[in-house]
Amino acid sequence: MPDPTAGLPPRYLRTPEAARFLSLSGRTLEKHRTYGTGPAYRKIGGRVVYAIDDLKAWADRGAKMSTSDPGVGTVLPAKRHVAVSPAYADRRQR
Repeated sequence: MPDPTAGLPPRYLRTPEAARFLSLSGRTLEKHRTYGTGPAYRKIGGRVVYAIDDLKAWADRGAKMSTSDPGVGTVLPAKRHVAVSPAYADRRQR
């Protein structure tokens, strides 16, 4: 049976739907957007929308096989993260 969605553009979800898709609260997804730690999003006519493929890709960065598996990436918590310059990191190790 042919796919009825074949040839259609990707479906976009608004923040509440995207949050449910990821099993997060809408507020947590908003915080991720503010801090730059969340999935890619688009603004269309002043509305924030998320492509399902972007949501899946972001969640897949946190995939691990065991507790000792470093995985392919990290899904950061929804909070401000300060970038540490390499020069400062060297001083801290001394």
